[in-house]
Amino acid sequence: MEKPIKSFCIIWLSALIFVGISVPMDQLWAKAIDKTEEEKKEWFLDHLFSITEVMVTDVASPPGAARFYSYSLLAAYIIQSDLTGTLHQSPLLKNPGKPALFSSPDHIDKHQLDKDFCSIYGMLEVGKGIMPSGKNLAKSQEKLIRQFRKAKILGSREIDINVRYAQEMASQVLDYAKSDGYNQLSTLKRYMPSPKEGRWYPTPPAYMAAVEPEWRTIRTFFIDELKDFAPPAPAVFTMDEGSPFHDQVFEVYHVTENLSDEQKLIANFWDCNPFNVTYSGHMAIGIKKISPGGHWIGITGIASRKAGLSMEETIYIHTLVAMGLHDAFVSCWEEKYKSDRIRPITAINKHIDPAWQPLLQTPPFPEYTSGHSVISKTSAVILTDYFGENFDFIDTSEVYFGLPERAFGSFFQAADEAAISRLYGGIHFRDAIEVGVAQGEKIGQFILEKVKSESILLGKSKSDK
Repeated sequence: MEKPIKSFCIIWLSALIFVGISVPMDQLWAKAIDKTEEEKKEWFLDHLFSITEVMVTDVASPPGAARFYSYSLLAAYIIQSDLTGTLHQSPLLKNPGKPALFSSPDHIDKHQLDKDFCSIYGMLEVGKGIMPSGKNLAKSQEKLIRQFRKAKILGSREIDINVRYAQEMASQVLDYAKSDGYNQLSTLKRYMPSPKEGRWYPTPPAYMAAVEPEWRTIRTFFIDELKDFAPPAPAVFTMDEGSPFHDQVFEVYHVTENLSDEQKLIANFWDCNPFNVTYSGHMAIGIKKISPGGHWIGITGIASRKAGLSMEETIYIHTLVAMGLHDAFVSCWEEKYKSDRIRPITAINKHIDPAWQPLLQTPPFPEYTSGHSVISKTSAVILTDYFGENFDFIDTSEVYFGLPERAFGSFFQAADEAAISRLYGGIHFRDAIEVGVAQGEKIGQFILEKVKSESILLGKSKSDK
């Protein structure tokens, strides 16, 4: 598998000697390897974004997108772990006292495998099998094969065995995903909006049905008991003057009526509403937007590039962030449908101003707690622990969707801005934001403690809980 790279180095060295330049062979070899490794990392991030594009096409719900990222990246991670000999030692894959969740095929000669090709191909294979429009990723797989062939990293015969290995590992992840409860969601009791005052009700302009009301039943990666992360109850609904809820309703109303240009920019930058719909006459037009989790996966890639992480490290931190997003969404969604709280647009239109409209379109699910606040804080906790407290970066995650880049001095600064953006956008009350931040902090710290204790029990079954 290394012969093409060595041949390239020999040709390069000959060319340099011809023009009279003397370069030590070990430096040439290191440069060739470094260049190849950098290319592979860019290919990984590029193909991960192709998964994001499929989610945008499918209008994947925020929790659904986090699930898709988690299993797709898990495939890349277990392949890296297997081909580096750490499959059953990894803190993300510990399964004490039980059979291994994933096993290495013993009938494939691993000397012919490229761990990075297999990781990317396996990630795409899971995405292809787990998302509604996943079949579109076949084009990405074909592109990946061309990339490795053109770079002379793998030949045609090697490609075949690498693909076969990646498919076998991916099939194990897909089998594991089938047992997380996702396929049973449609069989559970149908959610019906409550007629009680203060409860959530479908909001304009699309009046969409509630999204993923039974998501709390989905298996988590790290959290053992959802009740351990349940936030305090929201402010009691009452429009009595001076009550906490009354004051919060008027706060949203007044803040959104006096937004600065910067506040409007912040709200739009963190909107991340895949359900956004606009109307032209009688025609509804969906506006493509990245999910909240997709935004933080993008930030993770930006940080990985800036820090110069290895391929193995890049895959690891992406997988950890994705799993954290997944668990944070399950926890948040459990509370959303437990408290079932009304959105600002419903309360303001009924009790204050029937013509008021929020800057952002209200997403179709209950208000408390703020999902973006929860998952942003969880992600920031994980990323800060990995990259450091004052890791500054330029967030270009939304450029593809027509928004300008933004600079942040830390992950916590970004998470705080994401949280307050929900008030500026007029889609959340303050307690949902602040309590959501605390909820996300608790989840993030719990995940780090579990990973560092090296006692991860990945995916306990329902009977174990």
